[in-house]
Amino acid sequence: MRNSPLVLVVVLGLSLAAPAVAEAQPWRDARESPGRRAAELIAAMTLDEKISQLHLQPDAEHQRFVPPIPRLGVPGFRIANGPAGMGPADDKPQKPATALPATMALASTFDTGLARRYGRLIGDETRALAHNVSEGPDINMARVPRNGRTFEGMGEDPVLAGALAAADIRGIQENGTIAEVKHYAANNQETSRHNVDERIDERTLNEIYLPHFEQAVTEGRAGSVMCAYPKINGVFTCENPALLQDKLRADWGFQGFVQSDWGAAHSTIGSANAGMNLEMIDGTWYGEKLKQAVLAGQVTEQRVDELLLPRFRTIFAFGQFDHPPVLTPLPTAEHDAAAKQFAERGMVLLRNEHAQLPLDPAVRSIALIGPFATKAKTGGGGSSAVIPTSTVDPLPGLRQRVPGASVTLDDGSDPARAAELARGADVSVVMVGDNEAEGKDRPSLALDGNQDALVTAVAAANPRTVVVVKSGGPVLMPWASRVPAILQAWYPGQQDGAAVAAVLFGDVNPSAKLPITFPAADADTPANTPAQFPGVDGVATYSEGLQIGYRWFDAQGRAPLFPFGHGLSYTTFAFSGLSVRNTGDGATATFTVRNTGHRAGAEVAQLYLGFPAAAGEPPRQLKGFERVSLAPGQSQRVTIRLDTRDFSVWDTASHAWKPVRGGFTLQVGDSSRSLPLQAPLTRR
Repeated sequence: MRNSPLVLVVVLGLSLAAPAVAEAQPWRDARESPGRRAAELIAAMTLDEKISQLHLQPDAEHQRFVPPIPRLGVPGFRIANGPAGMGPADDKPQKPATALPATMALASTFDTGLARRYGRLIGDETRALAHNVSEGPDINMARVPRNGRTFEGMGEDPVLAGALAAADIRGIQENGTIAEVKHYAANNQETSRHNVDERIDERTLNEIYLPHFEQAVTEGRAGSVMCAYPKINGVFTCENPALLQDKLRADWGFQGFVQSDWGAAHSTIGSANAGMNLEMIDGTWYGEKLKQAVLAGQVTEQRVDELLLPRFRTIFAFGQFDHPPVLTPLPTAEHDAAAKQFAERGMVLLRNEHAQLPLDPAVRSIALIGPFATKAKTGGGGSSAVIPTSTVDPLPGLRQRVPGASVTLDDGSDPARAAELARGADVSVVMVGDNEAEGKDRPSLALDGNQDALVTAVAAANPRTVVVVKSGGPVLMPWASRVPAILQAWYPGQQDGAAVAAVLFGDVNPSAKLPITFPAADADTPANTPAQFPGVDGVATYSEGLQIGYRWFDAQGRAPLFPFGHGLSYTTFAFSGLSVRNTGDGATATFTVRNTGHRAGAEVAQLYLGFPAAAGEPPRQLKGFERVSLAPGQSQRVTIRLDTRDFSVWDTASHAWKPVRGGFTLQVGDSSRSLPLQAPLTRR
């Protein structure tokens, strides 16, 4: 299941001293390896030139910018925000790009092929807008659903996040853009994010908060990693040798460069020794202070060369030295169509009583209601925000889909007025949601303002009410049982109105699944004490251990509002015929998925593994999934393969993965709480 790490050639024994530049400038020879070219270039640089390449130097047009060195032919280096489109990167003037649906919507697809296409669009636009790096994907676990950046991530499971991230990264990098996976590691809250000390035991860190980063590096082959703000067990991540040297480079074979989050560096010598390669801000630590440390003998110039080598090697490997990205027009029509499809495929049908959806195209009147019905929800707040090239708001989206219907808009500010409008309509569509943003966590999972009262009033006035939720993560739904249909649309991006209409009217059969558990109450979350979140006296204690997300709900015997992996369709599916067997290095599970309904659709088959009780693991864990598209009545045999790592736990005595022996249980179904197939498996 896991590929070997990408190995870029490094020329050993080549001096990195700084003599006068050779007239031939041998690093320009594209026939040489990236490692040799990088070493030759560094050997030609003065100390001041080296220092200039270790931190950003904003100018009048660019904030995230490392300047060129004309005498050596070194091009400028521009970094763009991510992960749901080419962010403005604080450029002046700011450049529009395609605002894609939030990464949480991408995770909901459980579709690695789609993730690669999503990444390819981002990579193409990043390059077309003359930037070298896309800061994404963001793959931190949703330990705290109230986290203000939940919408940027890929949910609560490292297996899902790792698979989707690796595919996304491969897509970003197909056209020579460098992907920068972030935020390494365990950047799981915005409250006190700059200095919180996260106390995470070794086993939890390695089983929950690191595996998806490993997969991003070894399988996705990310060219860059962003080190995060928090401390982990007392050490800031950007000066943490256990994370940057031992884990990232020694264990995972990472050959790219490590860049700090904006202002996440806290030292010169500590960061240099730990292996942070690029400081993202104005050179507070890697500017004059680093130069003085070299002159004073506190940091060797050889160490400076070693810090430069990974980024230059990556630039050469990605072709950016020989062919720097230049400004070119975006294929907006093509990318609009892709953004619409990504949004459609990411929407999760949470509830659909009495087949309320899809709506009948012959409907005569629609009451479109709510604060999220007035304009397209293109994304969350903060550095991930994209300036859209265009938008489709909900009202024109619906009117274009059903031009013969009367669609009337009400912003929902007065629930009584909205209810009166709904009472006279054939169908009411209520759009509610949240506004997550970097830099702050949500005070609770409840919808802001009068949104709950609005839904309740409209549903009471019109039994044919559909609720569309545009949120970055879970929200509380005290009205869930009172409405026949709920569609989780996340932040749909710039094609919001068109994509939502396509799903509501059945042009697209929903097939997405929840990548995060929706709790019934705020208290029904794993980190539910002040010591756990946001922390006490600057310390957040991860005392829940391995019990994150659905693992906690299962271990505690709590019923969620909607479980991890849940998602309905306009057709139905059945699972049968599970067969499991050991293989040389793992096991295989084979089963049949059948479309038992009357229209074509896709199901996401999910395999969960239960360990022997003595292993001390949560009751079940996602270990594999497969998306299957089927015509009505069609069936398909599906095989999911597990390797030795899937049957292993982190052993704190040996500080390594250790296979577990004994009796396991394999379960297959369509969510973490709907697993009709079960089979035992003994590992000896």
